[in-house]
This record gives sequence, structure tokens and C-alpha cells, in this order.
Amino acid sequence: MKRHNHKGFTLVELMIVIAIISLLAAIAIPNLMRARISANEAASIANLRTVGTACETFRPSQNPSRYPLNIWELTNANPPYVDARWRTASGGQGLQGYRYNFAFAANAYTITAVPVSAQTGVRQFTIDQTGVIVDQTGRPIQ
Repeated sequence: MKRHNHKGFTLVELMIVIAIISLLAAIAIPNLMRARISANEAASIANLRTVGTACETFRPSQNPSRYPLNIWELTNANPPYVDARWRTASGGQGLQGYRYNFAFAANAYTITAVPVSAQTGVRQFTIDQTGVIVDQTGRPIQ
């Protein structure tokens, strides 16, 4: 009688490997999500600083001295103060998980960054002509 030598994994061994992989995924995925949210929030703060600096740079270049009246004045200048992607930052997916709401006046501006969803961020940030970025509680961001 000839004996067959079958090599392979048993069902129990495969189930153990799948259980281990599932356990590792359950540990890693929440940490990755938190890292993504932190990165989006840091990018949002940096973006607010960029647009705030652009508004402050725009002001002395105008006669009489005033802030931009809309985002188009910052993106259509020659050379532009900020790039064209800011024109669509208030709608759709925004920039890096945040939508930006712009409120401009001759002597003031307010820009608010709001997360697109809970998976992209949990805090919102605001900057105005004072140059201080605050979160939704009013606490300044360093």
C-alpha cells in the first residue's frame, strides 16, 4: 500500500493564524486613526497660519490698507499670496480633511477650519486678524 505524504496547513492552524492577524489589526487600526486625525489637525493649523500670513501680507500692499475681501483676491493676485487650491477649500473634501469658512471685511477677517468628518478630525480651529489660532473652546493653539 502506497502512503501519500500530504503537506499543508490544517484548518485549526489557519484559524489560529487568522485570529492572531485579527488581534493585531484590532490593536493597530485605532492607533493609525488617531495618528491620521492628529496629522490632519496639525495640517489644518499650519494652513490657517499660511492664510493668516497671506492676509497680513496682502494688507500693506493695498491702498488704502485693507484685508482681502474674498479668497479670490489672495489666489488671483500676481504673484498669488496662496495657491489656487484655496478656492475650493470651503466645499467638497476641503484640504487634508478640513473645510475652511472664510469671512472677510475691509478691516477684519475670520477663517474657521471645520473637520469634514469625525474620521478626519475632532477639533475645529479659527484665526482672525489678531493672528491667534484658537480651538472651538477658545483656547489658543501654540
